[in-house]
Amino acid sequence: MSVVHTGSRPTGRRRNPAATREAILNAAERLFAQKGYEATSLGEIGRAAGVSRGTPGYFFGSKERLYRAVLERALGAAREVLTRARARAAAAGGGPEALLGEGIASYLEFLAARPTFVRLIEWETLSGARFLGTSPAHIGGLRDALALTQEELARGALRPADPVHLLLSVMGMCWFPYAHADALARSLGLDPRTPSFLAARRAHIVDLLLHGLLPRG
Repeated sequence: MSVVHTGSRPTGRRRNPAATREAILNAAERLFAQKGYEATSLGEIGRAAGVSRGTPGYFFGSKERLYRAVLERALGAAREVLTRARARAAAAGGGPEALLGEGIASYLEFLAARPTFVRLIEWETLSGARFLGTSPAHIGGLRDALALTQEELARGALRPADPVHLLLSVMGMCWFPYAHADALARSLGLDPRTPSFLAARRAHIVDLLLHGLLPRG
């Protein structure tokens, strides 16, 4: 929805500020994911959101604050995926395989459905994670995932392993096909966003976790 401006503050009636804010966040996520933080301007985001060029600055104050809001929203969504998957598995009363399968499947589905999330994190990595490293949602999500990993190890659901390195391995196995979908996965004739790939990847990772982590000696 367009907002009329005089100077730096909008005039006229903003009929739905929440919808305008959401449109700006959606447009910003698409553009930041496509071009990166440095190459994206507030004016471009305003045009993509269907509002005046000054509206993103009015709602968020600066490009950095808007970018941080985009990151927090995306990371919060990823964290919520894990929380919901854990709750569903617990309610179903399944064993280790069900719990792992639910969590891994939910995360894979999230990555497949939200390619902008993958690209945002990849851009952040290339820039030294200057914003990601201080993100409460990112840090909280990693702590949640680590706590779940430690819980499964304590229950004996997984073979003995270092929980931090185990978590890194699981994240890597889920992340890699989506971060390199064009460069590698499709070169092997795979489409990481198809249901068949998601099912096969889930089964492969769960099998490795339950049966492939053999202790030395």
